[in-house]
Amino acid sequence: MFENLKEQPADKILQLMEFYKADPRAEKIDLGVGVYKNAEGVTPVMRAVKAAEKKIWEEQSSKSYVGLAGDPAFADAMVDLVLGDAVERGQVAAAATPGGTGAVRQAFEMIRLANPEARIFVSDPTWPNHLSILKFMDMPVVTYRYFDSETGGVNFSGMMEDLGQLKQGDVVLLHGCCHNPTGANLDMAQWQEVVDCLLKAGAMPMIDIAYQGFGDGLDEDAAGTRLVASSVPECLIAASCSKNFGIYRERTGLLMAVSADAGKTKVAQGTLNFLNRQNYSFPPDHGARVVATILGDPALRADWAAELEETRLGMLELRKQLAGELARLTNSDRFAFLAEHRGMFSRLGTTPELVEKMREDSAIYMVGDSRMNIAGLNSQTVPILARAIVDAGV
Repeated sequence: MFENLKEQPADKILQLMEFYKADPRAEKIDLGVGVYKNAEGVTPVMRAVKAAEKKIWEEQSSKSYVGLAGDPAFADAMVDLVLGDAVERGQVAAAATPGGTGAVRQAFEMIRLANPEARIFVSDPTWPNHLSILKFMDMPVVTYRYFDSETGGVNFSGMMEDLGQLKQGDVVLLHGCCHNPTGANLDMAQWQEVVDCLLKAGAMPMIDIAYQGFGDGLDEDAAGTRLVASSVPECLIAASCSKNFGIYRERTGLLMAVSADAGKTKVAQGTLNFLNRQNYSFPPDHGARVVATILGDPALRADWAAELEETRLGMLELRKQLAGELARLTNSDRFAFLAEHRGMFSRLGTTPELVEKMREDSAIYMVGDSRMNIAGLNSQTVPILARAIVDAGV
């Protein structure tokens, strides 16, 4: 049987990591992998996570299964963190998943169950795994314009023109904040226009929110998601705890299905439970319990929020430093958009050939579409990157 298997395409980001490891140059800079790193190049364990894990270790008396939807305390805490008071808790069905990726996959599975003909509208560009999963599931995809390479901002007129093709039953995949891979985000007026478009077409939004707290703040980053959830009849929200809690390897995510009808919420909850059972039965619990412990303890929550804010402000400073250094080297403001982007990523808007030139000439490793991880920098490497960008002719 195995002789019928075909070689699968290599993941470009993972492949880039291998190239980086093999590069002997001392001043090489890794801007490819989508993981937060501090100035020392380490992905730290947050103080509140350490404290929560110690508390769990001391108090936990069993490692038995949790329910199919995971720990209810985790769901309650995350629904509150993401949605606040935008909707009533009774309107939200929720299930824990293996990371935000698991939540995305389960959302697509739920859409396919509900409407096999649904077209998924996806931003161009988007996180590559969105498209990879959709292709593997053989679900119809329509792209909508999003990033303007000339301005480094959102091509909102193009986006709305493309969303004008929406039909009833279609799904629009949106990034809740800190758009990956571009870093360019919608403002609240634009979010409202998207809502109006969805309501007019009878289409459903699906929001992937993976970086809450990395952009403008916990509540600010959730504002678009909350507006959507409170305005439309139903929506899906895939949330990740990997970045804002720094628990990447614990694979901690939550899928939420928001409905205005209590009867639909009950059916949605049963469907989420069913999908979990078919895919992996009971979801992992350790990361979810850590998150629930932190968010349920005022002191731990305050310390977590403070450390998260330090992380956010640190990335903003790197953005400002890079934009300033490029302005100094070029005597222009054409890279000013880097300071306006939010989250871990920015897209330079240059060609794969120039990205490759930066790798060959200056040991700068970024994804071929010119996505770079701002958190891969520190104050000493920013000038090196800026010089490489200018020297490459970007």
